[in-house]
Amino acid sequence: MVDYFGSDEAVEQAARVSYGAGTRKSSETRGLLRYLLRNDHTTPFEMAELKFHAKMPIFVARQWVRHRTANINEYSARYSILKDEFYIPKSENIATQSANNKQGRGEILDSKTALKVKDKMKQHFINSNILYQELLNTEGEFKVARELSRTVIPVSNYTEWYWKIDLHNLLHFLRLRLDAHAQYEIRVYAEAMAKIVKDAFPIVWEAFEDYKLNSLNITRPEKEIIIKLLKKKKIKFTEKEILKAAVDFGLTNKRETNEMIEKIKKLELYK
Repeated sequence: MVDYFGSDEAVEQAARVSYGAGTRKSSETRGLLRYLLRNDHTTPFEMAELKFHAKMPIFVARQWVRHRTANINEYSARYSILKDEFYIPKSENIATQSANNKQGRGEILDSKTALKVKDKMKQHFINSNILYQELLNTEGEFKVARELSRTVIPVSNYTEWYWKIDLHNLLHFLRLRLDAHAQYEIRVYAEAMAKIVKDAFPIVWEAFEDYKLNSLNITRPEKEIIIKLLKKKKIKFTEKEILKAAVDFGLTNKRETNEMIEKIKKLELYK
């Protein structure tokens, strides 16, 4: 991270603008931010921004840029010469194509086969860079322009950029790219950024972990199936039992507890 703007308190301040007052006690800051994130009131989180200087293989950049909610300025191979830097995965990250996931990996290759793959990759990268330099050579046979010479370089070559994004959209990026199903190579970057966000916005990050990153969405069919299964067991809970369980867990916020009770009612588990 090269720069950032805002804080937990700045997000609260944006949310409270209609009151014409600044931030209040830290306990109230935490309660409000958790309420906002829990209920998808996202605009106050757009008031904070973070700017990163990131360097990654081009194939990672192509995934990354799919998140079209940031400002980007990238290294240009039309103006500059590409460096002889290529990504070669570690052996433990080289795997077959997944049998049930069209965009994922399956079984890890044995170490001997993985080493052969790495050697072939390395030789290909060496050859592509030799051709790239040959095409670029202003004193050689071809003298090809940079914007055309770069086309022979594979997507394993490294690029870099400055990437500026507001906190709301960064959290969305992290929710997707921290997922176990995300490609390993981009997940590594997400994990590094997550540590930065946690340090800069600790209250927001705590809420994000509780309500987005580690939460579970239930669809209507899933809800109906759960209700049907629980009815067979004749499971019901009183308000007293629910409140005691909430306190035992450490959930003492009245508003959040009431929201939980409403969800339990929708699952037809309330006596």
